[in-house]
Amino acid sequence: MKSKIYILISLMFSATLFSCKTVSKLYDKGNYDEAVELAAKKLQKDPNDVKLISMIQDAYQYALTGHENKIRRNNESTNELKWEWLYNEYTALQKMYNAINKVPEINNIIQPTDYSSYIATYSDKAADVRYSRGLSLMNGYNKKNFQDAYNEFKTALKFRPNDRDAIVKMDEAYQNAVTNIIILPLQQPWNYNYSTYNNNNINYGAQNFENELLHNLQFYGRNNFVKFYNDWDARRDNIRVDEVLDTRLNTMDIGRYVDNRSTRKVTKEVVIREIVYKPDSIVKVYGTVTAEITTTKRQMISQGNMQVSLRDADGRWLWNDNFWSTNRWETEFATYTGDERALSDTDRQLINRRTQLPPPENEISRNLINDLQNKALTRIKEYFNRY
Repeated sequence: MKSKIYILISLMFSATLFSCKTVSKLYDKGNYDEAVELAAKKLQKDPNDVKLISMIQDAYQYALTGHENKIRRNNESTNELKWEWLYNEYTALQKMYNAINKVPEINNIIQPTDYSSYIATYSDKAADVRYSRGLSLMNGYNKKNFQDAYNEFKTALKFRPNDRDAIVKMDEAYQNAVTNIIILPLQQPWNYNYSTYNNNNINYGAQNFENELLHNLQFYGRNNFVKFYNDWDARRDNIRVDEVLDTRLNTMDIGRYVDNRSTRKVTKEVVIREIVYKPDSIVKVYGTVTAEITTTKRQMISQGNMQVSLRDADGRWLWNDNFWSTNRWETEFATYTGDERALSDTDRQLINRRTQLPPPENEISRNLINDLQNKALTRIKEYFNRY
């Protein structure tokens, strides 16, 4: 029984010591706000912890002094964002007040100040400044100004949520700031070079190109002020067209396979017969055997070329790029004449390999188009990252 009590006391002591050490680390690093909040949280469980009480009192005084010094300097500033800075300082002080207020015993000792009225005052002043800055930027009538105005109104709403005027102006700024880009369907050349002309193969893989490209760009989300639409959706929703992205297959060349043959002779010393003089006396007679191996390397190269162009709503060219995709297919097999004993294991594997024909044309065209789509997506993203 005594041992159990001893263990329990030891655990309680260790927990208290750990709590103090954690708060102490924050205190020693000068993170007084965090030290106050953590100490208050620990004191909710044990409001009589003498060490933590002493530490939270000291940490609060240091934090209070630091914030009051910043408040004094900010009050003297002529910068129009001073109200925002003051709001941030009083918010930090209120955060400590809320943490201490949860522990009545500690609250009675420290008696922190409730700064909620200051926060309300300076949040309104900060919101007014941001709103006014946004209105001024709206007079610039260019996308960069509208983008900055949107961010100002967005910041104003952080200080004064649900402000109807700020919401309306933010939406107006966004509509003027955004660049709406229409992706046209993939244009295909009137003639394709196919080993066997098949109209179904021409469209295989290209039919979903526009949708896949649009999906990837819409969910790319790197730039909030660039939006992509297909032509049908833009017309349906009466979207203002700022730029048009045009993708065109200039070339889709499905090649013919070509066989390159080479012949080589192989020889090997082998036992051609055995002479038995006695059961325990056998003489092996060696001789050279020869075989001729004909190796066929079958290769097929197909290529696709795509052009991506961007123009403004008036048809002026803004940017274009051009890139290739190559699909290589090859196989190797062999036949032989002569004595099979002359063949190596590697030769046998090559000879036993099944003769292969190239993949279907629709598979090749799909692979080419997928590769071209990935390259187009990469180039387009790189371009719009500049916006």
